[in-house]
Amino acid sequence: MPNQPLLHLDQLWVQVAGTVCNLSCTHCFVSAGPHEGRHAMMSREDVAARVAEALAMGVREIYLTGGEPFLNPSLEDIVQDTLALAPVTILTNGTLFTPHRVRWLAATTRSSRHSLELRVSLDGTDARSHDAFRGAGSWRRTMDGLRALEAAGLLPIVTLTRPAHVDASELAARARAALAAEGVPASRLKLLPMFTLGREAGRPGHAPPLPTLAALPAEAFDPNRLQCGTCRAVTSRGVFVCPLLVDEHGGRMGDTLAESARAFPLAHEACSTCWVTGMTCAND
Repeated sequence: MPNQPLLHLDQLWVQVAGTVCNLSCTHCFVSAGPHEGRHAMMSREDVAARVAEALAMGVREIYLTGGEPFLNPSLEDIVQDTLALAPVTILTNGTLFTPHRVRWLAATTRSSRHSLELRVSLDGTDARSHDAFRGAGSWRRTMDGLRALEAAGLLPIVTLTRPAHVDASELAARARAALAAEGVPASRLKLLPMFTLGREAGRPGHAPPLPTLAALPAEAFDPNRLQCGTCRAVTSRGVFVCPLLVDEHGGRMGDTLAESARAFPLAHEACSTCWVTGMTCAND
């Protein structure tokens, strides 16, 4: 297998909500849900300690994920603490944007010295296709949330999963048209492939796994291509190579970020998906 070195730590992914989520999506790569506690919520103090570790290693961006980050009762404090030190992105399903949260997000965005980004996830370009993954009513609640953000002057990144057989340009055009019809500008749209992980691995009709990278010629390997060359993920259970592999065998790299600053064998099928698609979980 190719071995991916950690070239430098640019992004730290912090699973602030653990695997707790208000939805139980059929394709969730960490199998999150209301009663999923494999990874616990992280406290304000735990997150601060991890961010301090990362800053000492030169980190440039912090991503807050889960589960659903807005279920963590300390999220506002966590965001304020972290924004004082580095840019922050919150990844959310977009169904929990209460009026208070939207006002707080807008005020925090205006007052912070670093950027605060929001990433809102979609899994289809209409209610039928999206709700098939996320549950009845999810599309409507997310559209309501996106409209509230727009009214508050916020412009989130809409992240849409892309099935392997769907053309990227066609999907992006459909998504922008659907969002425009809902009164939501989609000038910031990010497509992500589906990964055969978590619940997706058992979902009927999922894409077959890609072969591993074992046959990749050594001369074809580019250590600058994959996100795991510049990121690590932390949860209540330790440090992992990337946010995708927090539940996969071999994904855990130690108790500290320093312990994770070593090469990682790209043995998982998800590594092949990243390699083939050239994707990154970051905002790029």
